[in-house]
Amino acid sequence: MRRLVLLGGGYGNMRVLSRLLPNNLPEDIEIILVDRTPFHSLKTEFYALAAGTTPEKEIRVNFPQHERLSKEYGEIVKIDIENKVVVLEENREIAYDDLIIGLGCEDNYHHVPGADELTYSIQTMANSRLTYNALGGLPSGSTVAIVGAGLSGIELASELRESREDLTIKLFDRGPRILKDFPERLSNYVKKWFDRHNVEVIAQSNITKVEDKILYNHEEKIVADAIVWTAGIQPVKVVRDTGLELDKGRIAVTQYMNVPNDEHVYIVGDCAASQFGPSAQLAEEQAEHIVKVIKLRWSNQSLPEKMPEIKLKGFMGALGKKQGFVYMADTTVTGRIARLMKSGLLWMYKRHNG
Repeated sequence: MRRLVLLGGGYGNMRVLSRLLPNNLPEDIEIILVDRTPFHSLKTEFYALAAGTTPEKEIRVNFPQHERLSKEYGEIVKIDIENKVVVLEENREIAYDDLIIGLGCEDNYHHVPGADELTYSIQTMANSRLTYNALGGLPSGSTVAIVGAGLSGIELASELRESREDLTIKLFDRGPRILKDFPERLSNYVKKWFDRHNVEVIAQSNITKVEDKILYNHEEKIVADAIVWTAGIQPVKVVRDTGLELDKGRIAVTQYMNVPNDEHVYIVGDCAASQFGPSAQLAEEQAEHIVKVIKLRWSNQSLPEKMPEIKLKGFMGALGKKQGFVYMADTTVTGRIARLMKSGLLWMYKRHNG
């Protein structure tokens, strides 16, 4: 039996499993899925867990069952590419013939002093729980600073406003306007929502230092009772420590999604270099490429000279439970319809995978 090992039960490897199981897995292949938790976590919804508007059980999906799929749970401490072994805590070792690394990302603090130690995170389920406990326990009138106004920061700020009307919320954005790379109509809609709901957006910010309940925007000292960091990501440390070639901070891959010089190691999701920003949609499209390639290699067939380009459909964002925004095929949709579209997509995903 050849052994395919999947590191991480995120969106990318869930798509791999859905394409191979139950009927498309060759008889001589077994799969081992390695994750720290016994369920797939819907990372795109961690902001709602942290804000206290969605219970944890609503953002979990069970892993699939199959006679040739086994699961190992625990923290990965080393990926030994040379010896084709993955090492878990307590020196447990898992050998592989083919490996798909989909371990996701962690916060990138950009060397800002104090940011790592003194801010909260929503990058993992565990961190989101801690953030929920911190934000939910704040006294009325407290100030929450959210550093980073990408999609995660926007959704956290809006959801927290619905959860805690009594808090002062400040959202720090490096750009001149919210979602500066997208149409101005979309930016204006999000900014007006924040204005109506008393969320202060601080544009062209640059957080230079974080102290206990204090952050510095440029040289301005701002007091906050809790600070949440959503300002950039990087591959998790165990992946960075592999020594694999980097491309703009993420792991370099060929058009076949394997690393250069090793056709048995594939990268999917937030760890993989791409022209696009990390997203669940991107991870799923990368997984489609990997499944196509690995099945051809398993059957000793030639690979296509050129793989089709990955094309993304767009993105969706929530502004609380009632409003949202969608950018798709150069078209912008805002308001209640956009929020229903996002909720519907989540419902279909859970129904298909649950």
